[in-house]
Formats: sequence, structure tokens, C-alpha cells
Amino acid sequence: MPNVVVTEAVVTDEKAAGSMPLGWQELSFEIPLPMVEIWSDALLEAGALSVDAQDADADSIDEVPLYGEPGLMPPAPGWERTRLTALMVAHCDPLAVLNDVADAIASPPPGRVNIRWVAEQDWVRLTQAQFEPIPIGERLLITPSWHADAAQAPNNRGRLCIELDPGLAFGTGSHPTTRLCLEWLERHIHGEESVIDYGCGSGILAIAAARLGAQSVIAIDIDAQALISTQANAQANPPTDQVIEIRSTEDPRPEAVDVVVANILSMPLKLLAPVLIDLVRAGGTLVLSGVLERQAAEVASAYAPRVPLTVVAERDGWVCLAGHRPFPSISTETQRP
Repeated sequence: MPNVVVTEAVVTDEKAAGSMPLGWQELSFEIPLPMVEIWSDALLEAGALSVDAQDADADSIDEVPLYGEPGLMPPAPGWERTRLTALMVAHCDPLAVLNDVADAIASPPPGRVNIRWVAEQDWVRLTQAQFEPIPIGERLLITPSWHADAAQAPNNRGRLCIELDPGLAFGTGSHPTTRLCLEWLERHIHGEESVIDYGCGSGILAIAAARLGAQSVIAIDIDAQALISTQANAQANPPTDQVIEIRSTEDPRPEAVDVVVANILSMPLKLLAPVLIDLVRAGGTLVLSGVLERQAAEVASAYAPRVPLTVVAERDGWVCLAGHRPFPSISTETQRP
């Protein structure tokens, strides 16, 4: 019999007489890495609503980060010590489910199990509370729609407001890589530039470039949902929807522009090097993020010597790389009349 710790979460609604509290039950325990997928699949088969795997050593000196890349299998399904958390309906018996799963996979039950209630709450309000207005540099303010009045606060007056709600596509301004790109745009876009946001996600970088005065902006992504999100977010920030052209990666390649910004991840950035370089006009600037500090040299080498890149900013272990595409050299023969 495992050592069971039961904790009660605060229940937001009164209990009906003789009934269970409104909400769910959460069952969590530690298992070794080889058993992560086996236990996860078996718990789902047994009726768990969801199963979440986390590093059991998170927030300690033994924490081990795992970084995946789009299109590739994750480096591992978990950690050497993984904490599995299964969400279950309120009326089930979590320990009975645990023992049934252990029998089904011929594994001993975990030694220590934590069970707690997850109370019914106003999840929309809780989610909204996680997203506050974000000032960027001296000129930008990223704010969700429920904080739209933040632009009128004395310390935000004069900033260009971008209204953007979290959705299915990446980019709310809170992630270090997004902030690095926004800060670069805030410092370098002053008007009349042509810009491509490659891998646009939510469209936040494209919208920021348009709000900062770029003459034309093209937002490109491989994901149809990202293109829909970009369109919706651009329309929520008029007149950026009149400046931004939205394209799929399957559409014809646009002409080269003054600035190309790509906030993706290191592997696709290396694979896309020929494409991104060709999208930058001679004398134009390429800006890359989604790169960990330890990956910077390897990513930069994929673009050298056509576009020499250097680290121009760092935040929380992530870096922003930028560089200019040189003008083509003119040989002495072509200079002769």
C-alpha cells in the first residue's frame, strides 16, 4: 500500500448535502524515466482525463531542462525522476485506479502518492490574471484586451499599444525570445522599412513593426492556425491589418526586404538559412531568436559568410542574433567601360 498524502483544495461552491465537491481529483507520484510512457498510457486507458509529466527535481539544483525541436521527437519522454500528475473525475477512487493500472502493467505501485481536490473555479478569470500589460523599451505596450485601459495610465502615455490576447499561436510578448525581438524592433524600426516576420505565430512581431511605422510587412507561417491568429490580431489593431500581408510558406516567395525577423528555434533556423538570407536585400538586416545561448555559435555558422551574425541581446539564457547582408563586391572588370 503506497504512502498516501491527501490535501484539500479550497472549493469555490458550497457542497450539496451528501454530494462530492465540485471539481476534480488530482493524483500525482514519482516514477523512473523508463516507465513514464507506460504509466501515462495506462492511466489514460483507465479513465484519467489528462496526464502531465514534470521534472521531479524542478526548481532545484538538480533540475534538468529538456528542449525539443519542431518536427523532431523529444529528446526523452521524461526525466530520470519524473512526477506524473493524472486528473480524474471527482467521483472515482484514485487509489483503486492506481492499483488497477499497476496490476495491468505488472509494475509495483509507487511508494508515495499525493491526492488533492482541484476545485471548480472561474478558469477564464484565473487565466486572464496571468497576463498583464508588458511595456517594451520606450515605445511599445503589449496588452490583453481586458487591460486595454492600461494605455491611458500616466506611465504608458505616448506608447504604441498592441492589443493581443493569448491564443493557439505562439507570441504574447511574455516569452524571452519574443521580448528580445520586440526590443530589437523598438530600437531599429523608425518608419518606411519593409519587414518580413517569418514564422509569425500570433503575428505580434509583424504588428509591432507596423505600429512602429514600417511601410510594408509580410507575415509568413507554415501553420494555418498561426495565419488565422495573425489575421485576427492584425484586425484588432487597426490600421496594421492594412499594412500586413499574410502568406503561407507554400505561397510564392516575396521579394527581398529591409528587415527579416524570425523567432523560431535553432534547428529550423539552421535549415531555413538559405531561404531567410535570400529574403534580406543587400544592406538589409536579419534578426533571429528562439536560440539558446549555447546554440548561438552553431546557428551563426549556418549563415556565415553570407550574413555575419552576432549576439546583440540576451535574456534568461536565450539570445537574439542580428547582422547585415553585405552588398555584393564589384570586380575591376565590371567597373571598366
